[in-house]
Amino acid sequence: MSTWFWVLAAAGLAFALKFVGYLVPDRVLDDPRVGRMAGTVTVGLLAALVVMNAVGSGQAIVLDARVGALAVAAAALLLRAPFLVVVVLGAAAAAVLRLLGVP
Repeated sequence: MSTWFWVLAAAGLAFALKFVGYLVPDRVLDDPRVGRMAGTVTVGLLAALVVMNAVGSGQAIVLDARVGALAVAAAALLLRAPFLVVVVLGAAAAAVLRLLGVP
């Protein structure tokens, strides 16, 4: 099957899943356990995305300037820096590390 078939199938599945969300009764959504679970899943997915983009390259684990940039950004977050400062510091750290020859 072609790639476009799978792209359209995934888009249709995502639309159907969102549509089904409108059919869930309010009493289910008002349950505090649902809110806690939604928050936990969101944090877990975001953490997985960050790790895969920081150290992943296809099927291999690569330690390069992205890891240093992530460490600097994490330190800035621990120091309660504003989000824009965290992004700029992470980008600057990656640029400096690449300038120094870290791949």
